[in-house]
Amino acid sequence: MKLMGLDVGSRTVGVAISDAFGWTAQGVEIIRINEDAEEFGIDRVAELVEELDAGGFVLGLPKNMNNTLGPRAEAAQHYGELLTARFHLPVDFEDERLTTVEAERMLVEEANTSRKKRKKVIDKLAASLILQNYLDRHGKLTQE
Repeated sequence: MKLMGLDVGSRTVGVAISDAFGWTAQGVEIIRINEDAEEFGIDRVAELVEELDAGGFVLGLPKNMNNTLGPRAEAAQHYGELLTARFHLPVDFEDERLTTVEAERMLVEEANTSRKKRKKVIDKLAASLILQNYLDRHGKLTQE
């Protein structure tokens, strides 16, 4: 079963997809959203679920460094609830502490990417890292 990884922010959602075996994650795209206007990009997610044949979701859960959940983690959990209500597919969460920092470092140090270009791909790369970390630890969706 392919899993869709999502890095949910207040303005964008980075999207990644696994291969059918659950071995690798690849970045797909960045969906623009507007939390304030309650525009969460769920229709675009629906198109991608259909197009990519996703059978479940893994969302990044941005825990605080002391392992508590703050407002961004609560927003990610709310997004998970929206996905469950719309798709009736399993949703699980992966601790995403420092994945955006890791993605930024990769783009700067390894790809020598300009700031302007980084902004265009950072969330997609973060989604890919979140999903890959999940796959490496679990191999498949654990919340079914």
